[in-house]
Amino acid sequence: MVDISLIKTHMDVISSDLKSVGKVDQLEGTDRIKLTKQSAPDGQHHHFIPLSWVDRIDQHVHLNKSGADVTSHWQHGRQ
Repeated sequence: MVDISLIKTHMDVISSDLKSVGKVDQLEGTDRIKLTKQSAPDGQHHHFIPLSWVDRIDQHVHLNKSGADVTSHWQHGRQ
């Protein structure tokens, strides 16, 4: 289990194939990470990543999904 208290604002989120998929905006509820709009491909919407995708945390948040998996399955939001 990952210690989510280690997740901090503006940490890079890295896919399992070492692609940057965004930066942490904040934790959203108890089960997902909200990424910054500025780090989104469209620059206009927040994207959300389930905490279940987090593999480990060091200076970055590392995911257990490839970049293609992340971008094809993340949730979108306008908040």
